Amino acid sequence: MLNIPENAKWAQEGVTVAGGRKQGTTINQLCYPEGLFVDDHQTVFIADWGNHCIMQWKKDDTNGKIVAGGNGRGRRLYQLNRPIDVLIDKEKNSLIISDQGNRRVVRWLLVNDKAQGEILIENICCYGLAMDDQGYLYVSDIEAHEVRRYKLGANGFTLIAGGNGKGAGLNQLNYPTYLFVDPQQNVYVSDWNNHRVVKWIKDAEEGIVVAGGQGHGKGLAQLEYPNGLFVDASETLYVADWGNHRVVSWPQGAQQGIIIVGGNGRGINADQFHYPHDLFFDQHHNLYVTDYNNRRVQLFSLKIDS
Repeated sequence: MLNIPENAKWAQEGVTVAGGRKQGTTINQLCYPEGLFVDDHQTVFIADWGNHCIMQWKKDDTNGKIVAGGNGRGRRLYQLNRPIDVLIDKEKNSLIISDQGNRRVVRWLLVNDKAQGEILIENICCYGLAMDDQGYLYVSDIEAHEVRRYKLGANGFTLIAGGNGKGAGLNQLNYPTYLFVDPQQNVYVSDWNNHRVVKWIKDAEEGIVVAGGQGHGKGLAQLEYPNGLFVDASETLYVADWGNHRVVSWPQGAQQGIIIVGGNGRGINADQFHYPHDLFFDQHHNLYVTDYNNRRVQLFSLKIDS
């Protein structure tokens, strides 16, 4: 896990590193970017929900590259249908994709001669993805209101969180979206319709509210439809607070969050978002955010005190 300094601050104006040229289908545009993943070379991988593809954007490139899908909306193995999250499996040199419109999770090798995906999981209303250090894959199901863990190549799954019907109880979830799993296999879940982030300690039968849970609103103790998550080594939680157009940090045990970028109203300016969807920190602690309705990915550099 990243060890982000407790007093870290980020530039308040983001730099567009992908998209930002209105909605479109050309390789310098995005159409409703959702989940993202950033590799060790600061290459950004984006689930482009509206263009039914995964885009790769290398550092300082003007144009992106389609690395999965991009063959129209469909369910054939060379197509995707509204992909919503993506991660990299380094061991297999591949992408794992939440292909939500097709109700499946697929693997797509990161090599030029592989022009189609492989189905890993079927018949699931998948949303967020996470992978732990042991190679287990975690998937949220927004219909069953639960989080499942899969051992790839084996049958069945283990229920990790929720699974007790839609609701606001501590053993329930209501439309779980993005996930984060720590080295101890504790799982953090964005509980979208409950306006909270819940931590499920490994093998627990109910979760612990670690952010929000005070109804939807813009107060610092509240979240409004939380989405993308990231947790650092000190267990500080970072949340894409979708409905409040901001990214907040929530130190372990804190009763309220801290706005780290955004929070300046909905808009198109460099210090604004129009529904921030997902977030990721690279190994240099720079922050990347998918800015959904602005069709762009914004980079907020770590500020280093002189």
